[in-house]
Amino acid sequence: MEIKTFEDLIDWTRQMHHHLSRSLHDSAGQATNERAAALLDYLSSHETRLEQAIEEFEKQADPKAMKTRIYDYLSHKPIDSRAASDTHYANLDFDGIAREIFHFHDQVMDLYDSLIGKAEIPEAKSLLEDLLALEEHEAMRLSRQIGRMDDV
Repeated sequence: MEIKTFEDLIDWTRQMHHHLSRSLHDSAGQATNERAAALLDYLSSHETRLEQAIEEFEKQADPKAMKTRIYDYLSHKPIDSRAASDTHYANLDFDGIAREIFHFHDQVMDLYDSLIGKAEIPEAKSLLEDLLALEEHEAMRLSRQIGRMDDV
């Protein structure tokens, strides 16, 4: 999938969350550390909910913004839904897992933030701002939950 429009970008983001959810789920089954396995299982569920939220977002977004072309965009590799999940998370400890997940979310938020400044129409800018707000909200919620799990 080549990302040419905002619709492609949002679909790519949804696919990334789906792939991450599947990878976390598969890693949870392989993790030997009980605490890390519990975190992986929670994160997998969280990513699934985020994927579903983005899917709903896609359905309700302004069609004009969705069809707007993205001209100044670095290429990102598409996710093949048939590709094997990445189970390297099973080998990480609690803190390592948290670092990687936050890094992933930071990259998505940075991408949206950089595109906001380049949006050529108000509808596209608004779409990106809404997506960024969703990702930020979910990252904060995730941070609180992981903090609670770390306290246990």
